[in-house]
Amino acid sequence: MSAPKSARPDLVRPLIWEDDTLYMLDQRVIPAREEWLPMNDYRQVVEGIKDMAVRGAPAIGIAAAYGLALAAKNGDDFAQACADLAASRPTAVNLFWAIHRIQHLADHSFATVLAEAKKIEAEDLEMNYSIGRFGSLLIKNGWNVLTVCNTGSLATAGHGTALGVIRTAHSDGKGIHVWSCETRPRQQGLRLTAYELMKEGIPFHSITDGMAASLMRAGKVDCVIAGADRIARNGDTANKIGTYSLAVLAHHHGLPFYIAAPVSTFDLELADGSGIPIEERHSSEITQIEGVAVAPEGCPVFNPGFDVTPGELITGIITEQGVFEGPYRFGESDFSPVHS
Repeated sequence: MSAPKSARPDLVRPLIWEDDTLYMLDQRVIPAREEWLPMNDYRQVVEGIKDMAVRGAPAIGIAAAYGLALAAKNGDDFAQACADLAASRPTAVNLFWAIHRIQHLADHSFATVLAEAKKIEAEDLEMNYSIGRFGSLLIKNGWNVLTVCNTGSLATAGHGTALGVIRTAHSDGKGIHVWSCETRPRQQGLRLTAYELMKEGIPFHSITDGMAASLMRAGKVDCVIAGADRIARNGDTANKIGTYSLAVLAHHHGLPFYIAAPVSTFDLELADGSGIPIEERHSSEITQIEGVAVAPEGCPVFNPGFDVTPGELITGIITEQGVFEGPYRFGESDFSPVHS
């Protein structure tokens, strides 16, 4: 479908609420085309999250909040809507954080839920700008920054987390260059991050995931910045599959490895990463490309969507409150960043 009236070609956004309808930019068809999916029922939002029409932990949380607004508008069973949205994807904690926040509102009228969903979206954008500012302070002039998956405007309310740091460093005139990992099997780095970097005019090269080690050995990487879907109290971080490999490589080559994420991504109920649920995706993501088989029929596949990077491999966690450095021992009242 064509873009909603308030969409701007110069501004990348994954979600737009307009005329009591949620419009979701279908990230499955980018960069071939920009197609907006109008959603008037929370069940459509559930399917959009499940099938990765929207992706990125903060964006998933925002989508769920608007899904609950649709449920309130249509008079659906609110508890069931919360349960269905919570079951859409298991790893990104922002999904559950947004649902929990709306569940605890004084009432679940359409006006109240919609206002809270809009507030969640606006807060996320401001948090991203703050993450970008704190992160840019860590980036030196002329650095080559390596990143994985998509952590930009498409994965958030706008600007981005890890890619938000890159955006801010670029706008600060630091003359950076980006290595964007392809990110198999869904190729979010190649399809989405490259799409955003080209729109912004940020110098970059896309690479296959297996190229990172050789680039680091050749001295062509100065730091790695990744996003997060869930962070445990000890700093263990779940992110797109392949992130752990990059952390190990960065540690071996003496390079800083940063995670950029809002505080809402912390799961303080988990002592460490062993309790983070890891979503296993369908085998066709690996055995097919655009519906065309590239593996022998019946090929057995293991396809976890995420891995967990131990906190001791993370140089710093960049949040809207500042930069935290290890050893990490996060609790309800001790968010005291090293740099702010």
